[in-house]
Amino acid sequence: MPPEGVVTGYLVAGLRLGRHIDGLVDAYYGPPRLAAAVEAEPPRAPGAIAAELRSLIAALDAGEPLDGPAGAAWPDRPAGGSDHRGGSGGSGVPGVDVASRRAWVRAQLVGLLTTARRLAGDLIPYADEVELCYGVRPVRVPEDTVMEAHRLLEEVLPGSGDLRTRLVTWRESHAIPVDRLGTVIGALAEVLRHRTAELFGLPEGESVSFELVHDQPWSGFNYYRGDLRSDVAVNTDLPVLSTGIAHLVAHEAYPGHHTEHTRKEAGLVRGRRWMEESIFLVGTPQCLCAEGLADLGLEVVFGPRPEPAVAEVLAPFGVRYDAEVVAAVAQAGEALGAVRQLAAFRLHEDGADPETVVSEVARLGLLPRDRAAKSVEFLTHPTWRAYLTCYVEGLPLCRRFVSGDPRRFERLLTEQLTPADLQAAILG
Repeated sequence: MPPEGVVTGYLVAGLRLGRHIDGLVDAYYGPPRLAAAVEAEPPRAPGAIAAELRSLIAALDAGEPLDGPAGAAWPDRPAGGSDHRGGSGGSGVPGVDVASRRAWVRAQLVGLLTTARRLAGDLIPYADEVELCYGVRPVRVPEDTVMEAHRLLEEVLPGSGDLRTRLVTWRESHAIPVDRLGTVIGALAEVLRHRTAELFGLPEGESVSFELVHDQPWSGFNYYRGDLRSDVAVNTDLPVLSTGIAHLVAHEAYPGHHTEHTRKEAGLVRGRRWMEESIFLVGTPQCLCAEGLADLGLEVVFGPRPEPAVAEVLAPFGVRYDAEVVAAVAQAGEALGAVRQLAAFRLHEDGADPETVVSEVARLGLLPRDRAAKSVEFLTHPTWRAYLTCYVEGLPLCRRFVSGDPRRFERLLTEQLTPADLQAAILG
């Protein structure tokens, strides 16, 4: 174990593993000296990193301190800083539960160890990999469940004839012209930011910038830069639809990823000096909670049926948005998102050919082939192959935990919580 404590070892191990998988380190704004030292050393073999992670877990289990003798000093940044409402003493955390913090760090270490083991050549069954990385066990969605969603869509979707053709035609008719996309995103971000600040507060000085990109496997991405700043990229490989644009902005910015990152930087990193929060790593349980709360964000700030509020924002821009139909299709079609998890099992457990899986996703998910192919591209990407469960399982888990109470959503934005914590709270 490094003399600076388990947390420093965790940061170093994450940075080292990130040299093997592009995008594994989703964000890092911790001590620059650690990043510089890892960058200067020869890449460490995955097996050696796995051994380091096993040692860190053993040290944690033996009661070794999380932080070194200096606490978790961060000499190159100021302490404290503005908190969310100005009245919580800089932390935003109602008390310090050392056991919970240690459990959170341990779950992160187990996730990293699983990725290191896989890179070192260990054969880990797909469902085991997901459970070890993200804290929940994925299940195959029965086709009967998907067929029931098809039946409900038949009832609410306008027109007649082949269901997939009707749904594709209806969705694609909501494409936002690219020359209006930036303005639409800006208007939604302004409204969502104001509502988020009213409900939960935002750290003073936080900011988000948006850019349009292409040639990516995802639809949107938050690049958190530290210092309360995010750059959000919106992928234009496929037409961006008005039916999902508010969800995308809420997910990536307010009250989603950007809001969580800034509140935890202000409260946990600056306020508590919990340096483990200065890195965000793919393949760990923090991802499932982050994606779940981000997917839940729009309905938290606008209510269970956010479509009327979204329609009001979009109206001045001449963008088509059939609010009533959007609401009905969203409610009936939420189960279709689970088709992606079924596709992941087909790829990673059944060994199905990706082109075959694209056809299955198009059929079961009622998608045009280009969107089905983009979905499968995400599932076959080395960084994201197991990540899909964070969306499929994260949203219902966070929704059950929050149960309509904004104060519980604020806990997701503010505290260190694992999927196991959410499940225990739901059962308790």
